[in-house]
Amino acid sequence: MEYRRLGNSGLKVSEICLGTMTFGEQNTEAEAHEQLDHAVASGINFIDTAEMYPVPPRAETQGRTEAYVGSWLRKQRRDELIIATKITGAGRASLNHVRGGPRVTREQVGQAIDDSLQRLQTDYVDLYQIHWPDRYVPKFGQVYYDPDERWESESIDAQLRALGEQVEAGKVRYLGLSNETPYGVMAFVEAARRHGLPVVTSVQNAYHLMNRTFETGGLAEVCNELDVALLPYSPLAFGHLTGKYLDDPSSPGRITRFPDFGQRYEKPNAAAATRTYVDLAREHGLSPAQMAIAFTLRRPEVAATIIGATTLRQLEENIAAADVSLSSELLDAIDAIDARYPNPTV
Repeated sequence: MEYRRLGNSGLKVSEICLGTMTFGEQNTEAEAHEQLDHAVASGINFIDTAEMYPVPPRAETQGRTEAYVGSWLRKQRRDELIIATKITGAGRASLNHVRGGPRVTREQVGQAIDDSLQRLQTDYVDLYQIHWPDRYVPKFGQVYYDPDERWESESIDAQLRALGEQVEAGKVRYLGLSNETPYGVMAFVEAARRHGLPVVTSVQNAYHLMNRTFETGGLAEVCNELDVALLPYSPLAFGHLTGKYLDDPSSPGRITRFPDFGQRYEKPNAAAATRTYVDLAREHGLSPAQMAIAFTLRRPEVAATIIGATTLRQLEENIAAADVSLSSELLDAIDAIDARYPNPTV
């Protein structure tokens, strides 16, 4: 397992990060602990969660994932682990059960971090991220920016001051963003410089074979120039890039269990692109899942790719992707498929 610097921070994280959003919905507490134990035994030191989890989000389960991680974490050597969590973003009515409508305000940031720390049974988190912007941006399958959709939002300066207070209080070590745009990353960095506040160290965005907007939309340049790490999530495109839904459309998984969740993976060219990538991996003697994860790890901006699994077998296969190297011939073939089916799940 390789360890990489997390952006401009002093943290060294394993190149594979264990995502936990199935804990509490698709995985029991015992299964969650089994996954966490296996991950650490495999060299993973980086665990990512969120106050909103598990998914799909429901009032009855909100916070359960952090609680499962916390009941495991209290028995571990805390200083040997990098724990990341997220404050829920604004603008989704389905999440009004979180603080009556989540916002990234001074009052809500203080409550959110204290609640997360209590569930996680720790005094601090290493990385605290805004789950998605507290302003209008197209996200989660939306494509076109419409300025008429903008709504009154907390200023980025005010959000960063609120988060900076938690760093000063010792409850948070470093700050990150998620589902963010090039403008947003640059605005947060500029606000930090202008006011002497903590600089964001990472951005956690979707990035995989069927969504390469990180490379084409300006964010790769921003991350390089500002020393902000990318933490790709959904490297398997909700399991599609494993090929299991091609082989058996009723295969157990998040898509079959929650058919209304992840509609962006059902767009017109997604199935054809999936088939082509899966066939390519098999032609080269690779597991489709491992090729997909290894693809994300090749980028210099990537500090760690966030994987998720519901079984130990899946977890083992995903972790093993860290040892997979992709030849220049294979990467050229991937680029050729991308030219035919550019970003089909965006």
